[in-house]
Amino acid sequence: QVQLAESGGRLVQPGSSVKLACDFFAQTFANYAVGWFRQTPGKEREFVAGNNWNGQVTNYADYVKGRFAINRDNNRKTVYLQMNSLNPEDTAVYYCGASFGVGVPSSKDRYDYWGQGTQVTVSS
Repeated sequence: QVQLAESGGRLVQPGSSVKLACDFFAQTFANYAVGWFRQTPGKEREFVAGNNWNGQVTNYADYVKGRFAINRDNNRKTVYLQMNSLNPEDTAVYYCGASFGVGVPSSKDRYDYWGQGTQVTVSS
């Protein structure tokens, strides 16, 4: 059984930075790619960023390239999402998901496990 837990979400002003963490609770962390997604009310969960089991392969949504960075610490079984230059359109609940196998899928349907989410609100 795999469990994920996100943390770090908070209320910030436009232009600020936030770092989210996704803690992975299982023995087999290295078998999974981890992706960050976000969701706002009435909309589909959308891909933000992800990396593969060793962190060597990353994938970013176009709208976050140059602003967000994903990295993982396999010793701590944690994946981080550093978010910079935040704007109100980044306001959402951010989820991390685990996808078994190779590659870094951007489709939420390829993810096997999810955390409960953490709220990020960007507002002046």
